[in-house]
Amino acid sequence: MGNTKSSALSKELLEELKSNTKYSEAELCTWYQSFLKECPGGKISKEQFEGIYASFFPNADPTEYARHVFRSFDTNADGTLDFKEYIVALHLTSGGKTLQKLEWAFALYDVDGNGTISKNEILEIVRSIFNMIPADDQKNLPEDENTPEKRAEKVWEFFGKKENDKISEGEFIQGVMENKEILRLIQYDEPQRIKDKLKEKKQ
Repeated sequence: MGNTKSSALSKELLEELKSNTKYSEAELCTWYQSFLKECPGGKISKEQFEGIYASFFPNADPTEYARHVFRSFDTNADGTLDFKEYIVALHLTSGGKTLQKLEWAFALYDVDGNGTISKNEILEIVRSIFNMIPADDQKNLPEDENTPEKRAEKVWEFFGKKENDKISEGEFIQGVMENKEILRLIQYDEPQRIKDKLKEKKQ
């Protein structure tokens, strides 16, 4: 990405991001300026990414979840996100077409990157999601999903898997497409305050 440090986005990247995300040219240019302000080197580190998430969740601990989200979007595994990876991350976590979102969700849950998901991996991500739910809100969760273990168990049962089975990407996507209940259990809905923050940044 030869143009990373320039204050203008390259035409090629702009066109690619416009066709692959829901953002307009004006929005992308605004995002780019604020990205460069935060990350003058044109890359965002894992620590910076965790800091952004921390500002969204003042009453909870999003560190683990942010780490997993970062891993799933650091497509070239260089320990940083460039502008393209960052925008794709924003797009998929806040909008994105269902299939794209589910492919990303699979990558998020496939913690070791081996192409399948185990029950332990489900538990690891669900636990990181629970860390972001304020304690008061956790008290209001239904009895059969008010701990990470119970929620992971519920997801596993929906897929009809035995304890040591694995879920492939195809099974995962099909299962979630066919069962809205699984989708609700595996995702963390971006709270309104994130959406408000994103709007603020655009202005």
